[in-house]
Amino acid sequence: MIKNELIYFATALMFFTRIPVPFKIPYSNEIMNQSQKYFSWVGFLVGLMNAVILYVSFQLFNLEIAIVLMMISNVLLTGAFHEDGFTDVCDSFGGGYGKERIMTIMKDSRVGAYGAIGIVLLFALKFFSIKELGNLDLIKTLTVIILAHASSRFIAGTMIYTHKYVTDIDSSKSKPLANKALDGKSLLISFIAVLLAFSLIPDWRLILAFVLAYAGKIYLGWYFKKHIGGYTGDCLGTVQQVCEVLFYLGAIIVWKFI
Repeated sequence: MIKNELIYFATALMFFTRIPVPFKIPYSNEIMNQSQKYFSWVGFLVGLMNAVILYVSFQLFNLEIAIVLMMISNVLLTGAFHEDGFTDVCDSFGGGYGKERIMTIMKDSRVGAYGAIGIVLLFALKFFSIKELGNLDLIKTLTVIILAHASSRFIAGTMIYTHKYVTDIDSSKSKPLANKALDGKSLLISFIAVLLAFSLIPDWRLILAFVLAYAGKIYLGWYFKKHIGGYTGDCLGTVQQVCEVLFYLGAIIVWKFI
């Protein structure tokens, strides 16, 4: 039992990060599906590493440089996995009309104008949001970063429970993806990572930031369903990135006005 859970966690870790796993693990669609319960735990780990890098960098440089170094480290740590999905969604939904055309563009590895513009604006919004939070309270910002990473991956994972997975037109180009909803126990295991992140900063106001992030998922879920009938792996990456930024924005709002 413990061995299986370790395999599921290692699968999620290998799938979403470049962190090496010191042992060989088997792979199957079932293992991939079971690994979804640890998506938010990987997010917690990634957020923790981001927070450490930001704190250490700030001891050497100003806040702006520290944030950029953290963002660079995050891209290297995750291989820009979710950012890649975001650019694909920007290109496909921005340049395509109709499900078939959208799905065709989504599988194109090239980055178009919509994707380039979208990722630049996303990074800019992420940078200035974290900078604003850091100016308000740097220590609390470190915990917000952990919360944002864990929460956004949990929220993205709930798409598997609330929406239909859309099969790629060309199955040979399909990426491995956890697309089968598990039981409530697995969902609870995933949510515990979010609760653990919240325990680092007992500020009830940040629940509102979580609500704002989840509202972003609801809107994106509606938008994806309207245009392609459900979600793809790239859509999940988009939900994660958007919800992460929305969490930062929500934290700014509640710290300023509540």
